[in-house]
Amino acid sequence: MKQPSSTASQEAAEKITRATQRPGQTKAQSKLIAQGIEKGIAEYKKQQKAKAREKDRQRKQVLKAKASQGNDDVVEEAPISRSSAPLAWGLLACSWLGFALVYFL
Repeated sequence: MKQPSSTASQEAAEKITRATQRPGQTKAQSKLIAQGIEKGIAEYKKQQKAKAREKDRQRKQVLKAKASQGNDDVVEEAPISRSSAPLAWGLLACSWLGFALVYFL
């Protein structure tokens, strides 16, 4: 059973046919060219849908694999080392002292 093509693809095929029309070309020839272009568009759409389905399948397989592994692959944040903690507190104290001096002077 042949599926009717969309009006958008028919219009695109007619537009391309008119753009590439040769002098002396008959309406019948133009119609055949438009039909061929329309078939090409339909085939291209089929290929793209198949690629999208395959990509979606692969994406789902990856998600299933990650889910089955659990949280083993979760990247943990590195803890702040003890040596940088005093530096952070010192900078905070200096900034507050600086704000207080600017405010009161």
